[in-house]
Amino acid sequence: MSLASVDDKEVDIVIGAFRSDFSTFMEEWRPIFSRFHLIIVKDPDLKDLKIPQGFNVHVYTESDIAKIVGPSKVALFSGYSCRYFGYLVSNKKYIISIDDDCTPAKTNNGDFVDIVAGHITNLKTPATPFFFNTLYDPYQNGSDFVRGYPFSLRSGVPCAISCGLWLNVADYDAPTQALKPDLKNTRYVDAVLTVPSKAMMPMSGINIAFDRELVGAAVMPALKLVKEGKVRWETMEDIWCGLVVKVVCDHLQLGVKSGIPYVWRNEKGSAVESLRKEWEGVKLMEEVVPFFETLKLSPEAVTVEDCVMEVAAAVKERLGPSNAVFSGAADSMVEWVKLWNAVRSQA
Repeated sequence: MSLASVDDKEVDIVIGAFRSDFSTFMEEWRPIFSRFHLIIVKDPDLKDLKIPQGFNVHVYTESDIAKIVGPSKVALFSGYSCRYFGYLVSNKKYIISIDDDCTPAKTNNGDFVDIVAGHITNLKTPATPFFFNTLYDPYQNGSDFVRGYPFSLRSGVPCAISCGLWLNVADYDAPTQALKPDLKNTRYVDAVLTVPSKAMMPMSGINIAFDRELVGAAVMPALKLVKEGKVRWETMEDIWCGLVVKVVCDHLQLGVKSGIPYVWRNEKGSAVESLRKEWEGVKLMEEVVPFFETLKLSPEAVTVEDCVMEVAAAVKERLGPSNAVFSGAADSMVEWVKLWNAVRSQA
């Protein structure tokens, strides 16, 4: 799929603005972003947000967030979680989210990667979570189903989430960054695959797209490990969100894809500082993953909102007694569903 074949009326691009050189970021993405509607959520600590001319942009500030969700709920969207506010207010079918420390990547042939066309291709073609195709995504150009793939499963299921990857600085945790400070991701692999059903995965909001109509109510902020004001909660909130949304997709027979399109990621940061913020989350993952791997939703959960509420109840019951952070996550999930429904009813 080329950029020309993507309907710009179907797409919102959501960006959290944190860096003083945000205008440079926008110029680098101009060839791809200029024809689409952008939702930019401004970090309150960013004094001056400069956006070049020629973009269709709606900027939301902290006061805008407070007007829509109420002052008491602004904390849900602190730090990098502000991207979720963009998801909340979008009314487009497809949402593409990218961090402002990313620039366009290049393919092995030196061509710039069109992340919009790549994500929309993933979302508009079926996913195959129930039987793995060894040539990756059979719906990509140059691929098909391999010998032995059941014909009864070849129609696939709707794809709800497209998880793009990134070159240069990969999504390593703080211990890995500290032990391997020079480790870079230099391999551009021109492939995408469906994450198998019942397989959990760590999801990142750095370069992601999803079908809001299929699964939007499950793409939410919930797990906050510490309360340090407006700081990034590292990757734990995205990882929690990914575990929840994967359980929901499996239950509703929706697909999740991972692979292309790539971006080039520039942020490095301090591994020591990241470890300080991440460590509690690293320990919690050993408890969280088995919970999600064994979680089964009831046949009565037929909507995304139903599923999220059932997951929240299970988190409260099974994980809450061991750590208050899980009870807080469950409460935030319930609060998110209420917000999602309230905003939808006003649209």
